[in-house]
Amino acid sequence: MKPTAATSNWTLTKFFVPLAIQAISQALSYPLVAMVASRGPGGPLNIAGLAQAINVMFFLGMIGISLVTTGMIYAKTREGYLKFRAVTLYISLVVISVQALLCIPALSHLVFGKIIGLPSSIENPAKLTLLISIPLQFLFFLRMPYFVIMYNGKVTGKASLATIGRIILTALLSPIFCFAGFVGPVWAIVCLTLPVALEVIISRLLAGPLLKNLTSCTDRPPSAKEIILFTLPLSIGGYFLSISALILGAFIARAPDPERILPIYYLALGLANPVAYAATRLQTIVLAFPPVSRRDNLTLRFSIIAGACLGLLPLVFILPGLNELYYVELQRLAIRDLPLVRITALSLVFFPFSVAIRAQSEGLAAWQKKPMTVLAGHATFLTIIIVSGFTLLFVGSPGYFIGAIGLTLGSMTSSATMRLSLGWVKEEMSIPVGQTTTSVGQIR
Repeated sequence: MKPTAATSNWTLTKFFVPLAIQAISQALSYPLVAMVASRGPGGPLNIAGLAQAINVMFFLGMIGISLVTTGMIYAKTREGYLKFRAVTLYISLVVISVQALLCIPALSHLVFGKIIGLPSSIENPAKLTLLISIPLQFLFFLRMPYFVIMYNGKVTGKASLATIGRIILTALLSPIFCFAGFVGPVWAIVCLTLPVALEVIISRLLAGPLLKNLTSCTDRPPSAKEIILFTLPLSIGGYFLSISALILGAFIARAPDPERILPIYYLALGLANPVAYAATRLQTIVLAFPPVSRRDNLTLRFSIIAGACLGLLPLVFILPGLNELYYVELQRLAIRDLPLVRITALSLVFFPFSVAIRAQSEGLAAWQKKPMTVLAGHATFLTIIIVSGFTLLFVGSPGYFIGAIGLTLGSMTSSATMRLSLGWVKEEMSIPVGQTTTSVGQIR
């Protein structure tokens, strides 16, 4: 019997909520340690430096954005898993080597001071944070094979437990570090790294029984070259998205009053990013519940509703009382900047919504096996970020509007590009995609 719309919506909700909770919990690490960074010498300027260094770290690690997807294809046998793990470790060593090179003073000044254009008060903590975050980068890669095994074994709840445990530990360590006087950008990275290390250990223990039950490959096992060639094309689009964050920071740094606006923008974005990341999991919804006909817009309607709800969640923190508690008491923002942070939070309200629509479009393209369509959409996103940034900077727009408008307009235009380029396959030729457990994205 064909399910009703209500039943289908409830099914989508039950499937999406655990994915959203996991995604939000992963992204919450960074706002939690912001209080550690802001209490060091430099105050909120450390938050902007921390955010820029994290952006660079993620940009370098973006080459592994599709490793989880790759592993779910190639790591289903013992030999495939061992080869996939070896490739993951090899890529991680390349990434941390490049990150170490960028920590050389001349190169780090080129990246943060010249290319991004940060003032020295923000550039210095950014350079230091990038160096200290090298072990954190390695741990993210080290964890991926264990997550892949749990996803393939369909025990995603265990993987979520490891992530949630990491967030709880981060939440416990942050006030302890502040109370003990371990503050500043360096200690903020330490506060991030220790829980991730524990998450790797727990993930290894949880994946242990599944690793023992892996069967041997009956055919030719995948080669490292085959795995790498599959991974690299999928990572290109991720680089477009990652570099967009750096470009936006460069535009805001050149807008009026950057030393005041950048910390405000990143504090507000620190709450909008987790729900926007949760919205990316709507791509998984499309793959798990693909349309049955051209007129089947169930996942689109669900994405609209989910994106709207997610966009409203960060606004809770601009309510009277909560805004002083979070922004002033916890994040050490000057009370005179509360009106600006409210405006910034309101301007970002459509950001998660636009990501939800983009993710649904990406899901349709992936279902039709058209990765180049996704790549075209991501290229459009980057183009819109650049065009809108130059335009808004030229007309003298405040930095927080440059960020909010660029992110929202970029995602909506990216979605439109993908939808315009998509051709519908005939129903009799449709190939249903099996249920997946993660979207094409790097889990951090």
